[in-house]
Amino acid sequence: MADKLHIKSGDRVVVISGKNKGKKGKIMETSPKEGKVIIEGVNVATKHVKPRKMGQQGGLIKVEAPLYACKVMLLCPKCNKPTRAAKGMDGNEKKRRCTKKDCAALF
Repeated sequence: MADKLHIKSGDRVVVISGKNKGKKGKIMETSPKEGKVIIEGVNVATKHVKPRKMGQQGGLIKVEAPLYACKVMLLCPKCNKPTRAAKGMDGNEKKRRCTKKDCAALF
């Protein structure tokens, strides 16, 4: 698997397949080597935690589980629609741009 992702930390994305289809969130962490991302509030799993120190409380906590990056699509900040990111120029700086016909926003 390639060590490169089409999205990066801080991007807003929408899940396009699986049990979390349609949910939107912000990318908290990426793992390019595994091809996975962790999205805030999406793919939440329940984890059993044992108390490690005296007085510490154990129990069930909810954590975001990793999701394959191929299952998510970037959201355009201007039109708020899922889009494939194309490359565009902003002066001398290379940026991503929305591929929607009526939008073409750089981000």
